Amino acid sequence: MPRIVRHPERTLWVVSYVPEAIRGLYTTLRHFLRGLFKYETLPTIPYPTIKPGIPKDYRGKHYLLKRADGSPRCVACGMCAAACPARCIKIKAGDSPDGFVEKRAVSFEIDHLACVFCGLCVEACPVDAIRMDTGKTSFVHDSREKFLAKYY
Repeated sequence: MPRIVRHPERTLWVVSYVPEAIRGLYTTLRHFLRGLFKYETLPTIPYPTIKPGIPKDYRGKHYLLKRADGSPRCVACGMCAAACPARCIKIKAGDSPDGFVEKRAVSFEIDHLACVFCGLCVEACPVDAIRMDTGKTSFVHDSREKFLAKYY
C-alpha cells in the first residue's frame, strides 16, 4: 500500500526561500564562531606540524625490493609495464651475470607525474619486486625531471 507524504503548505514565505537562507547563514556563522573561539574542537589537523596516520595498505611512492645479496629482485618481465594503465613504467632488460636469473632490469623508471597510483603494477609483478607501501604521501620537487624515479 502506498504511503502518503504530507507536504507543508506552500505559503509566500516558504516559496521565497528566506527561511532556508536564514538557516544557511546561521550554520555558517555557527561554524565561523566555533573556529574563532574554540579552535581545538575543530575536526582538522595542522598538517605540517602533525602528520595524519597513514593506513598500512595506502598506496604511496613505489620502491623496488632487493635480494639478500643486494641485487634487485626485478627480472625485467615487463608485466608491471603491461598492466600500467598510464603507461608510466619504462624497463630496459639485459642479461644477468649470475645463472640464477635469466635476465635483469638494466634500467627501471617510473614517471610519478603520469602515474595514477592504482597499484596494478604491484599486483602484476610475479616476483614481488615492486611495492607501494612507503607511506610517502607528498611529492614536492622543483622540476619535472625529479618526478621521474630512476631505480637503476
